[in-house]
Amino acid sequence: MTRRATGGGTGAGSEARAGARTGARAGVRPARRPELRLPSLSAFDGGELEPDGDYDGLDFGETDLAGQDGSGARFMDCALTGCALDGTRLHRARLLDTVLTGIRGVGTDLAESTLRDVRLTDARLGGTQLHGAVLERVLIRGGKIDYLNLRSAKLTDVVFEGCVLVEPDFANAALERVEFVDCVLKGVDLGGATLKDVDLRGAASLEIARGVERLAGATVSLGQLLDLAPVLAAELGIRVE
Repeated sequence: MTRRATGGGTGAGSEARAGARTGARAGVRPARRPELRLPSLSAFDGGELEPDGDYDGLDFGETDLAGQDGSGARFMDCALTGCALDGTRLHRARLLDTVLTGIRGVGTDLAESTLRDVRLTDARLGGTQLHGAVLERVLIRGGKIDYLNLRSAKLTDVVFEGCVLVEPDFANAALERVEFVDCVLKGVDLGGATLKDVDLRGAASLEIARGVERLAGATVSLGQLLDLAPVLAAELGIRVE
């Protein structure tokens, strides 16, 4: 049954932020952030998610959605606050004009999903599957996400701000107008990725495990470049003695 509601580290941080603010002048096009104005929301009735369900104008407050199947579902003008998403199946779901705050979960499946005009705040996630997904005008602020799988995803106008990403996988992904602001990036995989107007200057720390040669199309600070020098030298076969 469909449920629908009516109605509504590296370098000085200050220098990095200043550099990011002058990105447009330096030739880096800034990301467009989502502009969200949720209508008056109705409380979700607490039932199970349904595949291909249609959820419009709903407030999922502190709802346990663990293990449920919402594959192919559409969430429009919704708020998910403090929800448990352990093993939740949202394969090919569509999240539009939606706010997610304080969600938590391991193994959430959002593969091949569409996230457009979405704000994700203070998430605690592990092993989230977003491979093949499309993210457009998405803000990910605060929180910690371990082993985020964005393989072959398409990211346009996406901002990662003040969050910790442990071993995020961007292999074969396409990133355009993506910004990392005050983020900690550990063990990033960029193998086969394509970058355009990607601004890494504001990252608090930057550690690339694979695919450093794919940084063409990204902008880094001088300090970050110096930190990356050993990895770049190894990639180019340069021996430093």
